[in-house]
Amino acid sequence: MGKIRCAVVGVGNCFAGLVQGIEYYRQNPEQKVIGIMHENMGGYSIHDLDFVAAFDVDSKKVGRPLSEAVYAKPNKVEWVDRLSTMNDVMVIQSPQLDGVGFYVKDKFTPVEDKPEDVLRAEILRELKEKEVEIIVSYLPVGSDKATKFWAQVCLDANVGFVNCMPSFIASEQEWAKKFQEKNIPIVGDDIKSQVGATIVHRKMARLCNERGAKIEKTYQINVGGNTDFLCMKEQERLQSKKISKTEAVQSQLSERLPDDQIYVGPSDFIPFLSNTKLMFMRIEGRMWANIPYNMEVRLEVDDKANSAGIVIDAVRYCKLALDRRIGGPLIGPSAWLMKHPPQQFSDDEARKMAYEFIKG
Repeated sequence: MGKIRCAVVGVGNCFAGLVQGIEYYRQNPEQKVIGIMHENMGGYSIHDLDFVAAFDVDSKKVGRPLSEAVYAKPNKVEWVDRLSTMNDVMVIQSPQLDGVGFYVKDKFTPVEDKPEDVLRAEILRELKEKEVEIIVSYLPVGSDKATKFWAQVCLDANVGFVNCMPSFIASEQEWAKKFQEKNIPIVGDDIKSQVGATIVHRKMARLCNERGAKIEKTYQINVGGNTDFLCMKEQERLQSKKISKTEAVQSQLSERLPDDQIYVGPSDFIPFLSNTKLMFMRIEGRMWANIPYNMEVRLEVDDKANSAGIVIDAVRYCKLALDRRIGGPLIGPSAWLMKHPPQQFSDDEARKMAYEFIKG
């Protein structure tokens, strides 16, 4: 089927985990590929993702080969010693806009910003020269202006968009219409990790609901030690993230919980946890004869490994849509892979729709 020519926005830990994982399987062909839902999707494997362009704001990454930039601090992912690909892909400057949060600005030195129109022209030229088909956005939480900038770039350059972050594009009616009108596919918004906090919380809440048990209150607390959690210490950047995670759980209940009886969201930054993410979940409610029950779950995962397999699928769904000339938000794949899709379904329904999309 050929390669899928991709560009990445944000050469951080998530992207490092994605490409180092692909490299791990490239260097260890005897290993069965785990951590993905589809080994082959419409003829495309994990090794068909070809990142031919990259954009960032960090002076330690801009102007360097992408194969080196993924190891630049504050990135923490070091699963393989080196990458055998992307040596000739140079990281290009991206506009800062609102992509640099207060708590992370001391972790790196951004390159001196150029006028936005100058950077836009340079970016469009790079995308055209590299024949990019899909842009994957790994922008930091709270980068709403930057996300809209890159969504418009996709529309101007006629390339597909995978929006991994909780800034609403696919699920926002005005933007969704723009992608539909230009017949450009988009998968979004906000990646739902493989076995992460949101999918586990959704499943347990759905289980209680379907078994007839009443849920009266619930919380989900997440802590971690990478720059993603450091960025989320800035509460002003968390509005869309909290909406995304809360609605992902509320959508699975037959009766919405009052706002003051549900808390779902990032909670704190603990430096020594590094890329480890800890989730603490509790559900309280009542059963037959008004008898109370509760459950608690503790989940520990590597946050970057947990998202990579999902992104690999999202890119391949987007590529299938390009091959089939399907534009606009991809409803089934987005519902299956994302926390805040254009339409929420149960995970069983979303899975069926996503698998039917592969079959055409």
